[in-house]
Amino acid sequence: MSNGRSGEAGATRVCPHCKTTILQSATICPSCRHYLRFDAPASVAGASTNALQVEGTIRHPAEGGAWEYSVVLVVRDEEGKELNRQVVGVGALFGGDERSFSLTVEITPTHDTRRPGKRGLRH
Repeated sequence: MSNGRSGEAGATRVCPHCKTTILQSATICPSCRHYLRFDAPASVAGASTNALQVEGTIRHPAEGGAWEYSVVLVVRDEEGKELNRQVVGVGALFGGDERSFSLTVEITPTHDTRRPGKRGLRH
């Protein structure tokens, strides 16, 4: 995990509730949804938007053996370089089972206009 400088866009910290690495600017943890700060201005707290949302469902037919699955999340930069890869879930589907998956990328504007040198995604 890379914390960066306090107030720098992309600086991270650990959620005290679920121990997930989150943005330092977060007022609500995107993983456990606990409130982290109550002092953030309303204009910043409500400014995030969903820049990308993908949803899908897979269903195992009633016949045949089990299917195992791994949910893998990969983030790449503009040159295609892999910045981060995580397995976020695994499991199995048996006859008639169904699983739905959803990916959301939230964007929150900041006032930080500095552009640091090339570096990987903070994790």
